[in-house]
Amino acid sequence: MKLRAFIILFLLLVLGNLSASAQTNAGTSFGPLNISLGPNNGAPDIDSGIKILFMMTLLSLAPSILLLMTCFTRIAIVLAFVRSALQLQGSPGNQIIIGLSLFITYFVMAPVWEKINTNALVPYQEKKISSQEALDRASSYMRAFMLKQTRPKDVELFVSMAKLPPTRVEDLPLRVVTPSFIISELRTAFQMGFLIYVPFILIDIVVATVLMSMGMMMMPPSTLSLPLKLLLFVLVDGWSLVVQSLVRSFGM
Repeated sequence: MKLRAFIILFLLLVLGNLSASAQTNAGTSFGPLNISLGPNNGAPDIDSGIKILFMMTLLSLAPSILLLMTCFTRIAIVLAFVRSALQLQGSPGNQIIIGLSLFITYFVMAPVWEKINTNALVPYQEKKISSQEALDRASSYMRAFMLKQTRPKDVELFVSMAKLPPTRVEDLPLRVVTPSFIISELRTAFQMGFLIYVPFILIDIVVATVLMSMGMMMMPPSTLSLPLKLLLFVLVDGWSLVVQSLVRSFGM
């Protein structure tokens, strides 16, 4: 239900601006979207096909945009670092990594989606508020979540590039907040990945040193280090620690 609500939010976000440009044209209305094939009088609107093509392109990119505006990026990258640090090429598989990332994302984003569903989508579906007001309410919750995870330095970077006048943080447009959030997430994910790599690198160094001291230079160090890494990871309950650290990194 919450995932469905978030998809409706994205449709409002992407398609809400198209209705204003189509109010003077004859067409069919679908909620906040008004698709028109031409003006009431005069020559057909040549731009209508381009508008529909643009709309379909945005819909095809909707999953990627939704994932980039949530905690999915950090979680997926960190889990991939764990697999790489363990030197496991295909286990766990990409499907398992992505699936686990999606469910952790659903867990972390549930409070935000609940607020959007309760205060924006439900009143809009009950026709208590307009589509623009529902969009503003939903955007405020998403903006608050992203700004909480974003470094001020990254926000300042995109504010300066956008050449915005002095603006309150709460009033920053999503075109500034979203790329700032993505860059901050990438930086945080790589920091966590580095910390994950450190103990496994130490195991590789110790194993390589022992093999060289024993004169066994022809034996690949990974032959012994891989089982030791797996043993260490299992003994410390590695997956639980990684997931717990990821969830707590979002302030939960």
